[in-house]
Amino acid sequence: MDDLKQILVVDDNIATLKQIGAVLAPSYSPILAKSGAGALRILETETPNLALLDVHMPDMDGFETLAQIKKLPQGANLPVIFLTGNNDAATEIKALESGAMDFVTKPVNKDILLHRIEMHLKYAAYRSSLEGTVKELEDSIVGSFVQIIDCKDKNSGRHVIRTGKFTRIIGERLLAAGVLGEALTPKILDTIVRAAPFHDVGKIGVSDILLMKKGPLTPEEYDEVKKHTTIGAALIHTIMRRTPVMDYLDYAETIALYHHERWDGAGYPRGLKGAEIPLCARLVAVANAYDSCRTPRSYRPAMGHREAAGVINEGRGTSFDPVIADAFRDVSDECGKTAADPAAGGPG
Repeated sequence: MDDLKQILVVDDNIATLKQIGAVLAPSYSPILAKSGAGALRILETETPNLALLDVHMPDMDGFETLAQIKKLPQGANLPVIFLTGNNDAATEIKALESGAMDFVTKPVNKDILLHRIEMHLKYAAYRSSLEGTVKELEDSIVGSFVQIIDCKDKNSGRHVIRTGKFTRIIGERLLAAGVLGEALTPKILDTIVRAAPFHDVGKIGVSDILLMKKGPLTPEEYDEVKKHTTIGAALIHTIMRRTPVMDYLDYAETIALYHHERWDGAGYPRGLKGAEIPLCARLVAVANAYDSCRTPRSYRPAMGHREAAGVINEGRGTSFDPVIADAFRDVSDECGKTAADPAAGGPG
């Protein structure tokens, strides 16, 4: 039984629950819930392979239950088949528009139900395999860009990798605190973390002489270096036009363009202020600034953890989003350990 795929069945009718459970039992491991709230409690500890969800239930109907399921990390990709006694077009359309994969009319026909379950489990397995292949391709693209940047500046190559790690640490603290609500979900954070290493890709188009200059930059030279934001965004935009849809590239373009904006509006390239700056860029800005401080440059040695963390704390509300700066403060020790870890490209 432990090797059988789990099917979550949600229906307020006990007789229907038992009937469907009996139909599934020989081939699957059914998990039964008699309400939407009960299903959500089950999903706190279980990760079923598919869900059968009754449309008409008291308190929380199938549509509301599905909406709540989709907000859960383990529910975002859960295949859902609606069970409905209403064999009308309006209900069927609403079921599909709400995110269900299919619907089966009640009373349930055993053969039809088993066929639909098998079909959608196979599709889910194929989609998971395809997503894994796409992720490998995306990671390969990221790795290639990191290698290109590394050829220009060894510190920059390691810097972009560590920035992604710090983005993850700070983002997970924000998720745990729940201070950003639906603006930051586990799925969004995963996408931001995958996009973060692209933040400095525009340095490909900046002169090595300027990037490696040992003394301070002149105002004119600094203006040239600042162009790495617009160069990077334009480069990623070109890639997006020539490749299959990859959600993380949307974030990568935004991060590349805006990761040097400041909370007080004194940043570049657009001088955006406060919440005008996209959240993904505000988050990466803190991670980027911390690692930049920890990374030795041609014009200065690396800062220690305490000094680098002080830069972030001092920039709270001016350079950085206060909420994100506070999250960094809470996990700064973990960031310090990561910066010193050779596996993360350290020590800085």
